Amino acid sequence: MTAAPWHHRHWVLVDVALAVCVVLLDTWVTLAGGTWWPERPDTLAWSLLALQGLAGASLVFRRRAPITVVVVLGVFTLAVTLLISPVGAVTPAHDGNLWAPFATVPAAYGPLFYQRDRRSNLVAFVVLGALTLLVMRPWDPSWSVLTIGLLRTAVGPLLGLYVEARRRLVLALTERAERAERERHLLAERARAEERARLAGEMHDVVTHRVSLMALQAGALRMTATDEATRQAAEDLRVAGCQALEELRDLVGLLRTAPEGDGSPSLADLAALVSESRAAGVEVEFVEDGDPKLASPVVSRTAYQTVREALTNAHKHAPGARVAVRVEYAASQVRVCVRNTAPTARPSPELVGTGSGLGITHLRQRVEVLGGRLRAASSPEGGFEVEVTLPSYVPTAEPVV
Repeated sequence: MTAAPWHHRHWVLVDVALAVCVVLLDTWVTLAGGTWWPERPDTLAWSLLALQGLAGASLVFRRRAPITVVVVLGVFTLAVTLLISPVGAVTPAHDGNLWAPFATVPAAYGPLFYQRDRRSNLVAFVVLGALTLLVMRPWDPSWSVLTIGLLRTAVGPLLGLYVEARRRLVLALTERAERAERERHLLAERARAEERARLAGEMHDVVTHRVSLMALQAGALRMTATDEATRQAAEDLRVAGCQALEELRDLVGLLRTAPEGDGSPSLADLAALVSESRAAGVEVEFVEDGDPKLASPVVSRTAYQTVREALTNAHKHAPGARVAVRVEYAASQVRVCVRNTAPTARPSPELVGTGSGLGITHLRQRVEVLGGRLRAASSPEGGFEVEVTLPSYVPTAEPVV
């Protein structure tokens, strides 16, 4: 979650600093003769200057009571205006100046932006309209006073309306984008579920048929065999076939059921994979460098498949060899290297004959789809090395948990 900006978290300090700066500015401009200050100030003038400072200090409450702040500054401006004319108690050194303090600028910004109750907007417009009339003094028309006064009280409300409209637009666009993203994830999940069901059906039709034939033939052999050893072997084969059918049925059920989470093996399962190879008698050295969390899920699964395929090939083609597995995680890429030494014994023809022989080819295609590269080659010492480099992050349609 992104932290709020500093000025939002410490808005009280921001308002206090603004009020202090505005009070100092108004005091300096007034003493310099820029507003209502007379040539020969008396006690009344100094009292009005103090009241002006207090009115400007009310900006501290511009978020909590924006209309009240505008009313305070409007009452002060009205008092100064009446004391100048018609009372005549204060005679400004320059008649063409604005008599309202600069504090009216940030004050006019508040009612339309900080007002929580939208039904009070009419009151806000009425108060701002009255303040604008007091600042502009239309009963004593002057182009400079009318223009500057209108800008001074109109800029704040217009800016407030713009900021509020922009905020609402950004919220609406963000909500629309999030809704579209959720819909895209749902469509992708539906497509995956349909493909999963299709593959499950095909696997069930093809594999179940073949395994059933094997079990039936084993049962027939058990009935027709003349020696006990053959009958026992046929029975074992029949039992294994039936067990394979049961496991296949469970697997098809899993494929046809939407998973609760992504149960595919990933880099987090590498330690268990290496432990299985060690338990089978293979000497495996396993090194991880970096943070596995840098790899996105699809990259993590592909890296795991790389190590699994390389270890499987080492088991088949390099019995007795030592295997080194190294996985490096970086911000931009994930590098997987599996290297085995020369075999110390002849490979088993039966074991080498299993499989399709297309493991590396299929793995290369998957790696290239993700924008990575695969290198598989024999080493001069008689060993073999598989090296895969993948980008750390590959966007997918999978929802982020």
